[in-house]
Amino acid sequence: MPVFVFPGQGSQFPGMGKELFDEFPDLVREADAVLGYSVREVCTEAGGARLAMTRYAQPAIYTVNALTYLRFQRKTALPPSYLLGHSLGEYCALFAAGAFDFASGLELVARRGELMADADGGAMAAVVGLTAERVEATAADSPGGGIWVANLNTPDQVVISGCAEHIRSARDHFLAAGATRYVVLPVSGAFHSPLMAAARTRFAEVLAAAPIRDLRIPVVANLTAELHAADLRASLAAQICAPVRWADSIRLLLHRGETRFIETGARRVLTPMIEKIAA
Repeated sequence: MPVFVFPGQGSQFPGMGKELFDEFPDLVREADAVLGYSVREVCTEAGGARLAMTRYAQPAIYTVNALTYLRFQRKTALPPSYLLGHSLGEYCALFAAGAFDFASGLELVARRGELMADADGGAMAAVVGLTAERVEATAADSPGGGIWVANLNTPDQVVISGCAEHIRSARDHFLAAGATRYVVLPVSGAFHSPLMAAARTRFAEVLAAAPIRDLRIPVVANLTAELHAADLRASLAAQICAPVRWADSIRLLLHRGETRFIETGARRVLTPMIEKIAA
């Protein structure tokens, strides 16, 4: 059985999901009712202006990922051995595992996107060519501080997060430390950093009232790079402020003998990372 993985924010593009919406009309109507707008229009409008905004991107990606997974299962009925997703993608994995139904998961994701969008003024950058340890040390002694490790994607690709001014001015500092590339990402917040503390607190209140069921399929948690246990709500709340331990999550499954990974989303974003980790 394969592992199914779900990409998160950054995997979206204008036109995504257009081949899915007519295939799942009931779920599309559910999505529109939850969101109060047409998810099809957000995904397919020319230019993708709303897809570039966190509050719209997160529910749109969740919807497309979920429908892609349902279409795959409709065609193959191939059961997953494990499920995991990158950041927002973790909610798609939990949906596939039975933690909540499609609409309940979308409600959580929509609220998460709103709260994270409200915490503006931050930025993120991808650092390539340094180990996670070297990135963490370089961030710690960066001029002005205010930079944290956000995504541990591969052995030599780490995303940092922090105050927008500090992230944009830290390029030379990281290149001098040996980074081969430093790319500021097109996001409006310092996701997976302490600057998301207010969003975490408010989202914890949302999660406390959310109906979450026992998992039918094991899901690897971004927070710990271990299988989700009984503290699912606490883990999802903490995930907003904590690094996504993607490389360690994939290593966990490789060590368990998993060799086949199927990326289930609008486009392949995680597969190259998995190949690099496995190599």
